[in-house]
Amino acid sequence: MPILGIIASQNRPRILTVDYLVVAGGAGGASGTTGSGTGGGGGAGGLRCTVTATGGGGSLETALTLLPATNYTVTIGAGGAGGAYAALGASDGSNGINSVFSTITSTGGGGGGGYQAAGKNGGSGGGAGQSGSPTGQSGGTGTANQGRAGGNTGGSGISGSGGGGANDVGTGVTGTPAGAGGNGVTTSITGSSLTYGGGGGGAQHAAGSGSAAGGTGGGGAGRSATNTAAVVGTVNSGGGGGGEGENTRAGAAGGSGVIILRYPEGFTITLGAGVTGTTPAASGGFKRTTITAAGSGNTVSWS
Repeated sequence: MPILGIIASQNRPRILTVDYLVVAGGAGGASGTTGSGTGGGGGAGGLRCTVTATGGGGSLETALTLLPATNYTVTIGAGGAGGAYAALGASDGSNGINSVFSTITSTGGGGGGGYQAAGKNGGSGGGAGQSGSPTGQSGGTGTANQGRAGGNTGGSGISGSGGGGANDVGTGVTGTPAGAGGNGVTTSITGSSLTYGGGGGGAQHAAGSGSAAGGTGGGGAGRSATNTAAVVGTVNSGGGGGGEGENTRAGAAGGSGVIILRYPEGFTITLGAGVTGTTPAASGGFKRTTITAAGSGNTVSWS
């Protein structure tokens, strides 16, 4: 090779290929209201991935081609708040917050619907609250390639439906039993099979029995007929919070999101100020960094 060609080759920047899992914050479940009214479970945060499986039953996404010594944005979305208790009517849960890595944005989960209210749209949709017979309520819609819809409530449904999960639709309600949250997606980007993005369970009417489980992948269970409180979504899972029933409690909050990055072991990642993460020893030719906290405007880079 001519000398000029060698120099040009030496000065050419290295390029790295980064696989990712980006999970947004899960949504809060709805509250109940005294004497009547049960809330739906919160939808899971949207889930986008290039390894094993992605959300919403979509096709795997393509890894990003990045440059060293360049800052790339990272944001971990917070979970949405549970609906506040209101004596005269149940309140919807709040949507989760988006998570971002470079050009990839996962959408926060949709909040659970309160009494006679539809679930909110989001990465995965929120579950509908107790219907107002004979009028049913619809679960929120999920986002394509990120998550599934929340469950509906039929005209005679007197419990809350489940929030959508990244992999499965939330369970709908046509009578007394509350709907379970939809299951999340299992991926092996860390080297082990782990599940993220479970929907929150709906609240059980006092006349019923048992409780509605949260979806696998961090979804919180809904309030049971035995007055057990709704369960929050698991931190760094994007799980939706459980819905509440006929009492004076707020719905449960959703779980925060997470970002996991897989890249060749010859590179070293630098986490900017405000970013919290861990990078275990390399295996199989890759390093894997799990980012659990990063505010808006925080960055990472490689060398």
